[in-house]
Amino acid sequence: MKELSLNILDIAQNSLAAGASRVEIALREDASGRLTLTIRDNGRGMDEETVRRVTDPFYTTRTTRKVGLGLPLLKLAAEQTGGTMEIISSQTPPAGTTVTAVFDTAHIDFTPLGDIVSTVCNLIQGSPSVDFLFTHETPRGSVELSTAEMREMLGDVPLDSYEVLAWVRDYLNEQYAQWS
Repeated sequence: MKELSLNILDIAQNSLAAGASRVEIALREDASGRLTLTIRDNGRGMDEETVRRVTDPFYTTRTTRKVGLGLPLLKLAAEQTGGTMEIISSQTPPAGTTVTAVFDTAHIDFTPLGDIVSTVCNLIQGSPSVDFLFTHETPRGSVELSTAEMREMLGDVPLDSYEVLAWVRDYLNEQYAQWS
């Protein structure tokens, strides 16, 4: 994929397909140029065999196609920069999966983050009842959005309404603009 935000969207969609009611997306950049991406969910998790095979592009649990490229491409993107990817999953309570990928952002093969704001908005629009927690921490500043907190403040207003999604987009863009 040409942008990490598309990898994030794909893996978060996997979380939703696994029945997750909470998905945490965390980006942490340190001063040395290391970016750690963590996507954690409370879905049904994967068994050990699936965890071992899930980074094989010719393995998929989907019946609509014979390949699964999301996790293999994320692993490749991380390893091309000298980074790593790790998957921890459990099917026993508390079930869920955590995918962590580490990148060297200074490496020539680093895939740019891309339009992370649109990714977050698309996830909320497509699954407004899911609790998404998005954080992006850098030495320049941080961005955070919690749909659980939004739901508390908005009451019965649906998170996938145009007005709420426009506010989310503006809110995130304003936070990112403070870094410029």
